[in-house]
Amino acid sequence: MIDATAVVLALQQRLGIDLLTDGEIPRFDVDHPETNGMIEYFVGPLGGVRSEIRRSDIAAFARMEHLGFRARPAGVVTREIDEGTLDLVGAYRAARALAPGPLKFTVTSPYMLARTLLDQHYGDLRSLALAIADVLADQVRDIDADVVQVDEANVPGSPEDGELAAEVINRVLDAVPGTPSVHLCFGNYGGQRVQAGRMSSLVPFFAGLRADHVVLEAARHDTDDLAHLRELDGLRFGVGVIDVKDTQVEGADEVAKRIEEASGWLGGPDRIDYVHPDCGFWILPRSIADAKIAALTAGRDLFLGR
Repeated sequence: MIDATAVVLALQQRLGIDLLTDGEIPRFDVDHPETNGMIEYFVGPLGGVRSEIRRSDIAAFARMEHLGFRARPAGVVTREIDEGTLDLVGAYRAARALAPGPLKFTVTSPYMLARTLLDQHYGDLRSLALAIADVLADQVRDIDADVVQVDEANVPGSPEDGELAAEVINRVLDAVPGTPSVHLCFGNYGGQRVQAGRMSSLVPFFAGLRADHVVLEAARHDTDDLAHLRELDGLRFGVGVIDVKDTQVEGADEVAKRIEEASGWLGGPDRIDYVHPDCGFWILPRSIADAKIAALTAGRDLFLGR
């Protein structure tokens, strides 16, 4: 695992990536390869959460509003939540020791985590999400990564919860020692987009965030939808220009064109801090992922005239 993480970090640096990530490789579980790294990795170790799922739990979860692609809860909340054995600080320090350059560390949104749990203690989504947020914030305070990114892939399908999602995400963002950011996508479950929605309905959510920048899915999502975010003062953006749900590798000119289009919709290149893939590469073969990283930096350089 250490060797694999070192390899992907070195690869990113060699191909010209400015802000490295461990790709959440240490979070991968061969016994649960799907969403474990984004969900179970966080809620499984928490105190107050039972990971053994009973048939009655599945039935109760099915009667609630929940993530449509989940047939069972990620855990059952039986008492007040505490950090249990979750150790994000140790995970960050392990990645930091391997990273040959600036590093981004990712944390799943407390709103999204709360939506995956069967709550038998708090009684309402806000109280549960805030309890998770407080645990994450307490750990994030000791993570001095160049960027700490909160990943949220559920609120696009539930824009009516935008105010709540922003409130609990801000608990984590406010604890970040370095640069706080948020990644918003419409899902990447088995190569499928699992959340419906439009950027226009999420403007109040964006406006409520206390983030330095928001990292957006744009390669597959309609780029012109970004125009709804143009008037958000004080918020900068990362723009997805690599489609992670397609095995075809983009050319540099295609990537540069996507950056140019996004720049126009957002109000100019000064609104864009980063270009990146829409989401993670976990569903793609290594050879394709590597080639897409190379295409990303080549397209960036072409756009910048390097």
